[in-house]
Amino acid sequence: MFHFTYLQAAVTGLIQGITELFPISSLGHSVLVPAWLGGSWRAFSDTPQYLLIAVALHLASAVALFIVFAPRWIEILKSVLTWRKGTSAFKVFWLLVLGTVPVALIGYAFNNFFQRNFQKPLSSAIFLTLNGFILLGTERLISRRHSHTVPADENLAIVERVSPGQAFIIGVGQSAALFAGISRFGVTVSAGMLRGLSRSVAADFAFLLSFPVVLGASIVKLPKLGHGALSGSYGALTFGAAVAFVATILSVKVLTKWFKTNSLRPFAFYCLLVGIISIVKFGIIN
Repeated sequence: MFHFTYLQAAVTGLIQGITELFPISSLGHSVLVPAWLGGSWRAFSDTPQYLLIAVALHLASAVALFIVFAPRWIEILKSVLTWRKGTSAFKVFWLLVLGTVPVALIGYAFNNFFQRNFQKPLSSAIFLTLNGFILLGTERLISRRHSHTVPADENLAIVERVSPGQAFIIGVGQSAALFAGISRFGVTVSAGMLRGLSRSVAADFAFLLSFPVVLGASIVKLPKLGHGALSGSYGALTFGAAVAFVATILSVKVLTKWFKTNSLRPFAFYCLLVGIISIVKFGIIN
């Protein structure tokens, strides 16, 4: 019988909560950390139930994101329910829909493929390294550009900088995060910054865009939890979800402040360092 301990729940929830909002791939760390720890941790992460646990913890992060950005989401949803087509909030809603559709379709079509590759440390290490290069490349490209004046209205800033076609392309790019090691947040922020968004507005758009994707994946996967897949471990799972929820709220507060003045480079160097060392560990030494 599968057994999920409270210690594993605390560590896994903490990893999820911290890494979900930083552009360093929460899924990648969910694979690499147990692999580095080895022993029972590696065996635990190799079970079919581990993916369900990861999805459940992602849902906890999604709920935390919704609460932190509740005023924005309420404004966006009210504009749709009252059909206020001329408002920036209404336009942002449809940009989010266009950014969500590609990853939903690709995730559904290649679901089995991504599941088979989820628990491979070497694959995660390679994609984490690639994620580092993506972040570095973004910083190099935007450093050559002049800064833009950003409207005080964050929704208006998104609408002015992101066209419907570009939102769809960002959604396609976001699909790369289905590979453990590529950061959904990092890809979305990079795409937004390349479109002329400020760091803070690009991060804001990434936060908004991540919620429907994570929520949708959770809705599809979580029913399996009620079929006895984690029988006897629901208490630990609830505890892990609570840890992920709190860690996510703390992380988003740090990250929103960081992106007002700081760059992606520290995250890029971190991904390159951890990714390359992990490639050596799981690809050459093993």
